[in-house]
Amino acid sequence: MNRSISILFRAIPLVMGVVCLAFGLDILSGSDNAGHFVAGHVNIALTAICIALFTTAATIIRQLIHRYGEVWEVALPVLGYLVAFGTMVWGVTVFTRGDEPKLVVAGHVMLGIGLIAACVSTVATASTKFVLIQQAAARAPGSGPPDGAYSRTAGAVLVAVPVVLAAVGLVISATLYAHGGTPQLVAAHVLTGLSLICAALIALVASIVRQVRNEFGDAERYRWTWWVVAMGTINVVLGIGVLLASDDPNRLAPGVVLIGLGLVCFSILSKVLLLALVWRQVFALANRIPLIPVGTALACLFTAAFLFEGTERQAGLFVPAHVMVGLGAVCFTLFSIVSILEAGTSKD
Repeated sequence: MNRSISILFRAIPLVMGVVCLAFGLDILSGSDNAGHFVAGHVNIALTAICIALFTTAATIIRQLIHRYGEVWEVALPVLGYLVAFGTMVWGVTVFTRGDEPKLVVAGHVMLGIGLIAACVSTVATASTKFVLIQQAAARAPGSGPPDGAYSRTAGAVLVAVPVVLAAVGLVISATLYAHGGTPQLVAAHVLTGLSLICAALIALVASIVRQVRNEFGDAERYRWTWWVVAMGTINVVLGIGVLLASDDPNRLAPGVVLIGLGLVCFSILSKVLLLALVWRQVFALANRIPLIPVGTALACLFTAAFLFEGTERQAGLFVPAHVMVGLGAVCFTLFSIVSILEAGTSKD
């Protein structure tokens, strides 16, 4: 990877983060009504995921261009975790301010976004040994990890982080469902979808950890891929179900956003699929896999365009129209990450 390309791939997450931040601030400046409040806060919170993805991109690229030292090994994951934790705290602060619907919905969604950012930061932490994947692949199966790989205990802890965070999100969602109020149900639907993205990221962390430690076997080559497919499919099906369940305008935001979260899962799929396809084999079309997140990003943005047009007839489309723009930015950021993975695992 040459220096110009490495700068470009590191710049993409930061640029998309600026887009989410600026778009969110612009929405908040337009009005103080509930729709602007929720859409603005959610887009600003999505900046945390972009920053976490930047730490992942920088962690891998600096290893590939041989400019990775002990300072970066600590500083990049810590940056991701700090932003993730700050977003979670901000979300909790918002929904504990009162029982107003906009506070309940925005706060819990921001909390869920913070959980995802923490999972992505764990991907960055697991990727601190990324260059060992090719060394591990060159060893015989069952011959143990290469020198410098993290321990079995450390690997287990890394995989456990997204498992725990996904479980936390689902438990909070269950308490919201049990409450039964309309804002609680809206928040529960979206938080469930965000938790499923955390669950999808289990596959990515596990794939990296097990490949670094030379424990990734042929039997699980596509097991993690199907896991991510399942998480994305559940999100899309749940979103369609919410949209078809009633005529209540309040269903529009969670229904559409759940479909968008499913598209994010399918963007994550590109990374998991790539790692599976190039492990101890050559896959001729590996350089085409980055087109998957490009397609999901375009799907989010085109959907947002139609929704913006629909807001003239149905005000309930305001929030999902604006949130889909942020989700499109996240999907495009994942294009950068999978392109970096492709470069780092290429046999050329």
